[in-house]
Amino acid sequence: MIWSFIKIALFLTVVAAITLGAAHLAETGEGIRLAVAGMEFTLGPLQSIIAAVVAFGAVWLVIRLVGFLVALLRFVTGDETAISRYFDRNRERKGYEALAEGMLAVASGEGRLALSKAARAERFLARPELTNLLTAQAAEAAGDHKKAIEVYKRLLGDDRTRFVGVRGLMRQKLAEGDTDTAMKLAQKAFALKPRHEEVQDVLLKLQAQKGDWSGARGVLSAKLRQGLLPRDVHRRRDAVLALQEAKGVLDQGASVEAREAAIAANKSSPDLIPAAVMAARAYIDKGNAKHAARVLQKAWEAQPHPDLASAYAEIAPQEAAADRLKRFAPLLALRSDHEETRLLRAELHIAAEDFPAARRALGDLVETHPTQRALAIMAAVERGEGADDAVVRGWLARALTANRGPQWCCDKCHNIQAQWAPVCDNCGGFDTLSWREPPHATGSTLPHGAEMLPLIVGDPAPPATPSAPPAPDDQILDAELARDPTATPDAVLAARGVEREN
Repeated sequence: MIWSFIKIALFLTVVAAITLGAAHLAETGEGIRLAVAGMEFTLGPLQSIIAAVVAFGAVWLVIRLVGFLVALLRFVTGDETAISRYFDRNRERKGYEALAEGMLAVASGEGRLALSKAARAERFLARPELTNLLTAQAAEAAGDHKKAIEVYKRLLGDDRTRFVGVRGLMRQKLAEGDTDTAMKLAQKAFALKPRHEEVQDVLLKLQAQKGDWSGARGVLSAKLRQGLLPRDVHRRRDAVLALQEAKGVLDQGASVEAREAAIAANKSSPDLIPAAVMAARAYIDKGNAKHAARVLQKAWEAQPHPDLASAYAEIAPQEAAADRLKRFAPLLALRSDHEETRLLRAELHIAAEDFPAARRALGDLVETHPTQRALAIMAAVERGEGADDAVVRGWLARALTANRGPQWCCDKCHNIQAQWAPVCDNCGGFDTLSWREPPHATGSTLPHGAEMLPLIVGDPAPPATPSAPPAPDDQILDAELARDPTATPDAVLAARGVEREN
């Protein structure tokens, strides 16, 4: 600061002196006489001014030359000078240019180009937190996972980049299929940045796959507190996790804790069918049939399901068919027009051997929505009313190729599962199974209708004459054998109530 002030003062003094001298020469009209080494020079006013300007320029040039020589000497000895700063700025400019070009290459998917630009940026810049990050991303884009892991490990040494390193290693382990290590890294990343949504989702998915229901509920609560999850979605998913936690407790033999956990899960999400079934059975074990019926009725009102009807029947397993039909009346009054309610009413009437009422309950389902279960019930009605075996076999033949009806189907990959689970077996989606009819739900099994088979098939009546039984429809038999290679002709014929001729 002082040196700058001195230079400005000297500059102003010199300018003032030159101005005064020029004014004096202009007034007197005389020149300047110089004697140098025995020679005398006389300069006029204009020549004097030009000589002064030239002398000033020469002095400035000498000063700059001396300064350059001093800076060069200091540069050679290792001191920071204007020359070193110039070269540093030049290197920094080249480094940031390479860094920018590398980022663009990563964004455009040019992994190899990004790696070369990252190496150039690392050579010119002393910013490892930036160049290492670019190198890791470039290695990922180029498919060089070994290089990416190596660089991500280097990022762990800096507090500013530790989370980036942990997250990068987590993604690499997921790509390799090492879910155990990936889960540990996800937990570490979650501890470093609990609000990071991607880490939360990855950790929640891994915990669900590994069965760490308690830990998954903690992550779910964190998402709710941070406003990353709607309250109703949190309530539903927390109920799913609580249900699985209850099942885990039940597997360990702690039935009391399991009952309480199942009841809590049902209270969190009454429309969750497995939770309602488990809670109802918990009330049944406690001898509280009233609460069990209330839980099942509430769930039935939200979504009728055969498992709910089975649990409702377990409230009084030894009752007569007529008494059961009467006890089921409050349940059947809920969603009375729903297909599941109509099928359940028909099954109850069949059990009570009131086949005309079963036909009325079934209505036009066999025409409007002919599922395997509806057609099987219709076959039972026909058999109960004394129809010919050919009529019964005709309904069964239609059931073999009919739509299977609603099933547990994944909303993401449309995978069909026999039992509900919190995680899809195919895609690993969490809470993606819903009870609905998949696009192509055909098959040879009768879901939730196997208990009807003894009534449908019955005991084959003895033939009136010793003649051979009527031959089955070969086309139906061939179609069934082609559909199930493990089946045998005897088993297919037995299921259709026909004995094979020896």
